[in-house]
Amino acid sequence: MNKIMIVDDDPAQIFTAEEILKDAEGKYKVISANSGMDCLQLLKNNEIPDLILLDIMMPGISGWETFQRIKQNERWSKIPIVFLTARADVVAEKAGRFFAEDYIEKPIKSEDLVRRIDLVLKNSSQK
Repeated sequence: MNKIMIVDDDPAQIFTAEEILKDAEGKYKVISANSGMDCLQLLKNNEIPDLILLDIMMPGISGWETFQRIKQNERWSKIPIVFLTARADVVAEKAGRFFAEDYIEKPIKSEDLVRRIDLVLKNSSQK
């Protein structure tokens, strides 16, 4: 069972992603964080996921800054990150796909989310 951390300041987005992943044939255990700081604290407490779904636009520490802090830490730097965002412009998409393993626009589509998580996990296990 793969452990997926969902980081989003919107409880409805976390709930939606959790429900989608819980329905995915028991393949995932879900951990949620309401902010970049919560994410980093969970990681410091050794709650290490197989993949992080990371919202970009959050108050306090943005998804970009959270991403940078994760990648700068030797213990966490190999965790695959998939950006989640409501931002749908070309610049954000290109930056998201360049830096992270994938970029998913909100609203989340259940079949798309599971398929893309599976692909990222498959690709990261082959490295």
